[in-house]
Amino acid sequence: MPPPLTYKIAVLVFLENPAGEHLLLLRAKPPNLGIWSPIGGKLETAIGESPFECAVRETREEAGFEITADDLHLFAMIAEKAYEGESHWLMFLFRCRRPIPALPPAIGEGRFGFFSRTAIDSLAIPETDRNALWPIYDRFRDRFVALKADCAPGQPVRVEIEEITPPSADRSPAAAFED
Repeated sequence: MPPPLTYKIAVLVFLENPAGEHLLLLRAKPPNLGIWSPIGGKLETAIGESPFECAVRETREEAGFEITADDLHLFAMIAEKAYEGESHWLMFLFRCRRPIPALPPAIGEGRFGFFSRTAIDSLAIPETDRNALWPIYDRFRDRFVALKADCAPGQPVRVEIEEITPPSADRSPAAAFED
């Protein structure tokens, strides 16, 4: 029997400029080397960091943008089971209500770019972002949704809705996402 997988907790922060373009980071390090993604990172669990505290810290560290928890809207929580067969992830997705005024300078993690939502579809982004993350953003960015995903290797990723606030008809099986 294989050893149990560890659970990792992380945040992603969706930032936009005043023109409504999304800030993405072209990652210079694995695991997402050479592909674009929103900023984010792992919670510092040893100090009891909350998801909101982590989102504020990651926004400051990666984008150099000072925000507070009041600037954030938690729009999704997704539990990813067996992501790439390596670990389980609990991800908190935030939308920053305050526009970032300018493109941040490059950092050790990579370089930044602003992109329209349409342009993101043609970028090099993780397939799970293309097939699940951005559709979740498109549908729920102004609400809240709790999701679970089975990401076991060799299987199509299926994302299921566990709860939507406020409740709606979006809970139908057709509302699930597949990768």
